[in-house]
Amino acid sequence: MITTSWYAIKGFLEAASLASVFFTLMPLIAPYWPVRKVPGPPTIPLLGHIHLLSRYGPDVFSVLAKQYGPVFSVPAPILGHPIHQRGLMFSNGTQWPTMRNTILSVYQPSHLSSLIPTMQSIIESATENLPTWSEDQNEEGEEDFIFSELTLKIASEVIGKASFGFDFGLIKKPSSEVSLNEEDTIAKDFVKQHIYSTTKLKMDLKGSFSVILGVICPILQQPFQRIWERIPGKIDWKVNRSNHNLSSKLDQIVEKRAKNKDRGTKDFLSLVLNARESDHERLHKFFTPDYVSALAYEQLLSGAATTSFTLSTILYLVADHPEVEKKLLKEIDGFGEHDLIPTAHDLQHKFPYLDQVLREAMRYYPTSPLIAREAVKDVEIGGYALPKGTWIWMAVGVLAQDPKNFPEPNKFRPERYDPTCEEEKQRHPYAFLPFGIGPRQCLGIKFTTQEMKLTLIHLYRRYKFQHSPKMERPLALDYGIIYNFKYGVKLRVIKRST
Repeated sequence: MITTSWYAIKGFLEAASLASVFFTLMPLIAPYWPVRKVPGPPTIPLLGHIHLLSRYGPDVFSVLAKQYGPVFSVPAPILGHPIHQRGLMFSNGTQWPTMRNTILSVYQPSHLSSLIPTMQSIIESATENLPTWSEDQNEEGEEDFIFSELTLKIASEVIGKASFGFDFGLIKKPSSEVSLNEEDTIAKDFVKQHIYSTTKLKMDLKGSFSVILGVICPILQQPFQRIWERIPGKIDWKVNRSNHNLSSKLDQIVEKRAKNKDRGTKDFLSLVLNARESDHERLHKFFTPDYVSALAYEQLLSGAATTSFTLSTILYLVADHPEVEKKLLKEIDGFGEHDLIPTAHDLQHKFPYLDQVLREAMRYYPTSPLIAREAVKDVEIGGYALPKGTWIWMAVGVLAQDPKNFPEPNKFRPERYDPTCEEEKQRHPYAFLPFGIGPRQCLGIKFTTQEMKLTLIHLYRRYKFQHSPKMERPLALDYGIIYNFKYGVKLRVIKRST
């Protein structure tokens, strides 16, 4: 009797243990089960895939593509910013086309053309007193200039004027021109917090426990992130505080502008607020205060950080390729007098080599390693069945380094985009995707291209650039949804003789 009872108890305990293990492991296994047949790197207990990210950094997707083929499975370690989760980037269903169509007029050619004087004024103010260097200067002098900081200020100011209707105060002006109204003061505080988040707060794998955990076990990332956000000094705490400050200041900007009934329709924020206050029931429903703030911040992040990154990489690459610089200067000088401002038509048709330089720089240094899409229905890709709700990440950096479409991919060669070049004619149309693809392609393509061309034309009319001896080779990048420079782009500015 005792023996029978003991075995019954033992069997019950074993079954309970197995059930406990099953229910403990199920939440960990469940996210991967629908895509279990998709090949990918094996996980290491307690480490997940962190060793791959630590070893290869931004090149990890190229390494995995070579080993597992064009379709492979890895956990996504990055959670969307709370602001982004309410914006256009994460919108779907009927909400997305409604929001997109409302803001589309900001990017119409006629409106973009009208922004050229504003863009040019900001560019001229930002670059009129650059610290120049000459060969007779002391090597240890203060001739080095961190250009990536300047380009972020230029790009942020342009977005400030075009999207917010504000002067962010990042470009120094005579005291008589400085605006002291309350709206501009709030806007300046906001953009200072944005600059801090973009340049100083490094959200990489070395610091954030929640990001590391997201690579090891994605399902645990969000719960642990909420715990770590409460511990002062931790990266997650700093990120959370930065997000809170940004959201709070942005809400103030939106609230102040909403009270101004004579705001007009010339900037992005006014356009969205007008839509929210219209009699259209659907617009009023979609454009809640949260969504207006989210859309406004998306404009700043996507328009400033990416533009700044590309401008800086162009200057870095051209400075290292004298033959490219020579052709570029010849084209720019051949346009006309240095005080002649190009029109929108000029920018589109009279600077073909500049366009090639832009495209090659965006291929060589993509602003983001991935393009994200969520499957809205069951889909088959590369012979693998992916269920509805699967996040699909297209590795644009891997495409950009594919020798089938880009022979000698490690060479910076703008001529590969010459329309008469056989390489350009034979290239797959989806091999180069700097602004995404399909209906969700970046709306600001023409806006940011216009801004970058104006900036580069103005700079190269007056200056040439050399790498600082303190500039690392190759560029050291911080890994994230948008790439950032680990140490900045340090250049010497050389004034051109006129």
